Amino acid sequence: MTYDIIIIGAGVIGCAVARELSRYQAKILVLEKNSDVCEGTSKANSAIVHSGYDAKNGTLMAHYNVRGNAMMDEVCRELDVPFRRIGSLTVCTDADNLPRLEELRLRGERNGVPDLRVLSRDEALAIEANLADGVVGALYAPTAGIICPFKLTVAYAENAAVNGAVFRFDEAVRKVYPDGGLWHIVTDQEEYTARAVVNAAGVYADELNNTVSSRKLRITPRRGDYILLDRAAEGHVRHTVFQLPTKYGKGVLVTPTVHGNTIVGPTAVDIEDKENTATTAAAITDVIAKSAISIRNLPTRQVITSFAGLRAHEDGHEFVIGEAEGAEGFFNCAGIESPGLSSAPAIAVDVAAMIREKLNLSEKVDFNPVRRDILNPNTLSPEEHNALIRENPAYGTIICRCESVTEGEIIDAIRRPVGARTLDGVKRRTRAGMGRCQAGFCSPKVMDILVRELGIGMEDVRKSGPDAYIVSGRTKED
Repeated sequence: MTYDIIIIGAGVIGCAVARELSRYQAKILVLEKNSDVCEGTSKANSAIVHSGYDAKNGTLMAHYNVRGNAMMDEVCRELDVPFRRIGSLTVCTDADNLPRLEELRLRGERNGVPDLRVLSRDEALAIEANLADGVVGALYAPTAGIICPFKLTVAYAENAAVNGAVFRFDEAVRKVYPDGGLWHIVTDQEEYTARAVVNAAGVYADELNNTVSSRKLRITPRRGDYILLDRAAEGHVRHTVFQLPTKYGKGVLVTPTVHGNTIVGPTAVDIEDKENTATTAAAITDVIAKSAISIRNLPTRQVITSFAGLRAHEDGHEFVIGEAEGAEGFFNCAGIESPGLSSAPAIAVDVAAMIREKLNLSEKVDFNPVRRDILNPNTLSPEEHNALIRENPAYGTIICRCESVTEGEIIDAIRRPVGARTLDGVKRRTRAGMGRCQAGFCSPKVMDILVRELGIGMEDVRKSGPDAYIVSGRTKED
């Protein structure tokens, strides 16, 4: 099949690019080797929007971080994604290092970050009461924020699909090569052709690039382990609290989430296996120990889960954006590690503009930039909720007790464009299974809904990826 543009990878970058390209008259295909959008780096990160002070002046990281941060309010309004500007504190615990806070402030100002201030210990404590005893000062960045990375990625994908983009899952790209003026993309299921390709393949972006470009890339998976605290810990921190940066990042952070939890992490361990996201007891112990450097009395008995994600660390520690050298029509979005989530809106606009110019695309007159999230009955008044239940009784049946998710929300998640097809797909769209019991109660009920809505057997229900089946067989036949 022939398309104008094929995007490889359905993380936040791939989906954002798809949405921006869907503004134009073009046939767009998004290929993803996993079972859903947001299955790679985009599903396991700190869920924060950086202000932009940390990246070195003049880098693409600095440029796109600051632009993406400034765009986030409008993007989230259009796509109905939760986003809050709570501000961040980067804390210093050694008086000898206090000058580094001023260095970061000046770097941030040169990057274009507004309203940065260096605070004394007392000033920092006045806005963040549970800072550790060793904190002697902090850099305050009020434009930093928190976001739901799942909902942002899903929203980008849904809006792209409504505007004509096609998504195909469980389809891994095996080969990419140019021939006859077109790019040929061979997957494990089919062969496609396109006038342009977008490489948004995360930790695998170097492998795709290196088969077609004269400039070779090397991406190392950098694993980061996290813990997530129950909502009972809400309020212990009110800002994103970083530690002074090192070459591996900003240390172990502690931050609220938009859903009322508290997230702590990550570690930074370079590994070789691009699929190894298993957590370890040692890593989790390390996260908890290092969090005490910045925050005192963190209620770690409220931990409800741990997880790990892989950052696509390019050797030059820089984003690789644009047409690949020696590969006309092949556009890289490679090396997108932190602050990639913050940068996604700006990266997508620029990459779409490059491809628009390359292919001479014309704008659609009927592009719809607006998407509405799944209705959460908890946002309604009692009268409105009762009226909704009378209209659709599924909104009166609670499936996930921890998060108060109704059957109506899960059905909506499945039936929407680029809808959920797995347990994790439902979880990321509705939060069913994200609460204290971590899906111990609601999984069988969600599976029943998936079976009914998708017309599949119970043995066909998956947790996430191609082989993550829940049921291996029946104990007895009917």
